Amino acid sequence: MSRLSRVLLGVLVALGLVQVAVAPAQAAVPNRWGYAYVNVPAGIPSLAHQAGSWPAAFNVSVTPGVPGETVVRFPQIAGPGGVVHVTTVYDGPVICQVAKWMPIGTDLIAVVRCHQFGTGNPQTVPFTVTYSESTGVMGGPATAGFGYIHYNAGIITQYNSAGPGNIVSVLGVGWYKVTLPGLGSASAAGNLQVTAVNDLVPARCKVVQWSPGSAAQQAEVRCFNAANTPQNSGFSFTYQRERNINGRWVPPKAFAYTFDHTPANPGPYAPAPAGVNYNSQGAVNTVQASGTGLRMVTFPKVGYPIDHVQVTAFGNNPGYCNLQMAWFTSGGVAIVRNVVCWNSTTRANNASFVSYTSTA
Repeated sequence: MSRLSRVLLGVLVALGLVQVAVAPAQAAVPNRWGYAYVNVPAGIPSLAHQAGSWPAAFNVSVTPGVPGETVVRFPQIAGPGGVVHVTTVYDGPVICQVAKWMPIGTDLIAVVRCHQFGTGNPQTVPFTVTYSESTGVMGGPATAGFGYIHYNAGIITQYNSAGPGNIVSVLGVGWYKVTLPGLGSASAAGNLQVTAVNDLVPARCKVVQWSPGSAAQQAEVRCFNAANTPQNSGFSFTYQRERNINGRWVPPKAFAYTFDHTPANPGPYAPAPAGVNYNSQGAVNTVQASGTGLRMVTFPKVGYPIDHVQVTAFGNNPGYCNLQMAWFTSGGVAIVRNVVCWNSTTRANNASFVSYTSTA
């Protein structure tokens, strides 16, 4: 097109005599994200374990709320919807849940509450917390998939990288079937994370069944009160396949996840099939026992600051799983020592999903 033609076209567009078709913008996945390891009751938590889509000059900060409650402020990433996950980091039978999250000004506020198993008494302990929100089409390899649901007596917010709407069906008291259409796989592949979301009473949720299929990913989630009694509860649910826990892909180039489905195996063993034991650098993740109810997970070639870990228990039993202490990295290897699982107030071997990511 000549310069004169371009000028004439511009004039016609300005006069409204010609309409130009504009392709809809494709949002990045995720639109906004952040994570932190909250190891202080107030102030700025560990800088070695916090990152997000905020400008470099900002940090996550926390303030105490009511007993057992911590208010986490993710800076400059306020937005609609999304999901929040939390994992307790404590060597004791304590459970952390999300009460709620919301935008306040330009920041995203997540309220986390922790309580003792059985009594439900509030207790302030360290925890990891992550938030992400996605819309639009996901790029990356065709084999990848990502989806999430925030459920509370109905789907509040959701995302599915394949496009269809996700489904939650109620099977009983505190018992839910989650279906992510279009994210299926020929064999088991990916990782699941579930967190109770309850602003009223102590709660915990876990994955009790996973049924991968070629048409959809299906899983059953069960939620309980402070002890082991089923109760209705909201929850956050995330499925990741060849993406990190926030749905990101290159960056970061260093992330991994695994499904320790055989907790009686002393190891070290590599969970199979390979699709549930993914490592973005092609290394093989391993799991081994460190004692009853203690599982050391090793993620080679992806262990770099600034990083994050989430854990979710699996199995139709009363067990639940936390992180015994903060993980660490050495020579490019991320070492989670340990995932600690409990049956009531006693350590017990239990299957679990573990998700690791760095910003590298």
